[in-house]
Amino acid sequence: MSPSGIAAIAAAFGISVATIAVLANLTTRLPQDAPNQRSLHIRSVPRAGGYAIWAGFLPALLWFPPLFPGGFTGWMLPWLAVAWVSAHDDIRGVGVRVRLTTHVVAALWAASWLVIHAAPTTGSTFMNALIAIVAIALLIAWSSNLYNFMDGSDGLCATMTLVGFGAFGVAALPAGDAAVPYLALAAATLPFLVVNRPRATMFMGDVGSIPLGFLAASFGIAGTVTGLWPAWFPLLVFLPFIADATVTLVRRIARGDRLSAAHRDHYYQRLNRLGAGHTGTLSLYLVLMAGTCATALGCLLVAPVWGMVALGLWCVVCSIVFAAIDYHWRKSLPDSP
Repeated sequence: MSPSGIAAIAAAFGISVATIAVLANLTTRLPQDAPNQRSLHIRSVPRAGGYAIWAGFLPALLWFPPLFPGGFTGWMLPWLAVAWVSAHDDIRGVGVRVRLTTHVVAALWAASWLVIHAAPTTGSTFMNALIAIVAIALLIAWSSNLYNFMDGSDGLCATMTLVGFGAFGVAALPAGDAAVPYLALAAATLPFLVVNRPRATMFMGDVGSIPLGFLAASFGIAGTVTGLWPAWFPLLVFLPFIADATVTLVRRIARGDRLSAAHRDHYYQRLNRLGAGHTGTLSLYLVLMAGTCATALGCLLVAPVWGMVALGLWCVVCSIVFAAIDYHWRKSLPDSP
C-alpha cells in the first residue's frame, strides 16, 4: 500500500474523531432513539453516529475510489438515495413503502452495474442476466435491512463493521491501494465504537446501519466480480449478522407473525434479555465475528478451495449457538415462542 493510501486511512480516522467530538456537544439537538417494543435500552439516546462514519469515509473515497463496475455511478448514486431516505427516517419518519421502494430501486441499480460488468466474461444471455440482477438486488436490499435489524445492542453493528470491512481490506492488500476504501471505512468506524460500546452514549441511527448494509453486500459482490475474492468470502465474513437476521426472519414467517411489527426475537436480543446484557452479548458475537473473519482470511490466503467447507462449518457453529440460546430462552420463559 502506498504512503498516500495510509494517509487516506489516517485521515478517515481523524475526521471521524473530530465529527464524534462535535456530535457529542450537540446531543440535545440530535435525533433521539426513544425506547420502544424493539429496544433493549431504557432511555433516549441520540442517533447520529452514522454521520461521523461517513464524514471520515467519503473523503478517502474521493482519493481512492473502490473497485466497482461503473465507478461512482455504479454504487454511490444508489448509496446516496439509501442514505438520504434513512437520514429522513431518523429525523421525522418515512413510510415503509417509501423506504423499501428506495432500497429495492437502489439495489437494482447497483446490481445492474455488477451484472453488466460480469456478463461479457460469463457469456450470460439476456434472461440469465435479468435473473442475476434480480437475485443480486434482493441480496443487497436484504443486507441493507438486516444490518439495521442487527443494530439493536450496544457496540454490535459498529464491531461488525470494524471487523468485517477490516477483513475486506486485509483481503484486498495484495491489490495494493484497492484495500484503502475498506480499511478507511473500518478506521472511520472505530471512533464511533468508542461512544457506542456498552453503555452506549450514541447510536448509529438508520443513516448509519442501512447504508452500511448496502455497502457490505455491494462491495462484497463487487469484490467477487472484480476478482478480489471468491463469492463465499463476504458471506463468511458477515455470517454472524446474516445468520441471526435470516434465521429470525424465517422463523417469524413460519409462525405467521406480522413482519412489520416491532419485536425482540433476534438471537442477540434474546441473549441480551436472558441476562448477558449488552456487554455479554457483544462479547459472544465478537468471538463469532473474529472467528468467521479469521477463518475467511485464512482460507483465502492459504487454501481457497476450503472456503465453502469453512462456510458450512461456521453455519453449523452458529446453529449450535442459536440452539443453545433457544434452549435457555424456553427454559427461562416457557410461554415464549
